[in-house]
Amino acid sequence: MAGKIDARLRELGVTLPPPAKAVANYVPFVHSGATVYIAGQLPTEAGTLKYAGKVGAAVSVEDAKRAARLCAINILSQVKAAADGDLDRVRRCIKLGGFVNAVTGFKEHPQVLNGASDLMAEVFGEPGRHARFAVGTDSLPLDAVVEIDAIFELS
Repeated sequence: MAGKIDARLRELGVTLPPPAKAVANYVPFVHSGATVYIAGQLPTEAGTLKYAGKVGAAVSVEDAKRAARLCAINILSQVKAAADGDLDRVRRCIKLGGFVNAVTGFKEHPQVLNGASDLMAEVFGEPGRHARFAVGTDSLPLDAVVEIDAIFELS
């Protein structure tokens, strides 16, 4: 039976993909008590990297925000798996951590990560507001534009 959060996702036009499998020596999520830690998610769609390159060069801030939103969709897919298919178990999005593949001197990392943060607030309301970091780096796996991990509290 679909819950309140699944209904909200439908209202927003968001379809969650199957959760991505780990591609190296890690697991997609780990439970520790009521806390679930989600491994870094890339902006992939149907198993293919959708956004690659450096922000501030070949990639605009707006495209990077779209990439961050796609990472957030993939995070939600992992959270749903971690919550045994029930996103209504999410009590709070505690923290997002984002790495932005950017040119030297780029300064708009927070605006890029808003693509993910905005989705969490749209989906969960006040419990979707979270602490966050957004930092720049000169490379990411597969030349991804952004990689985002997350921490959630479940009931």
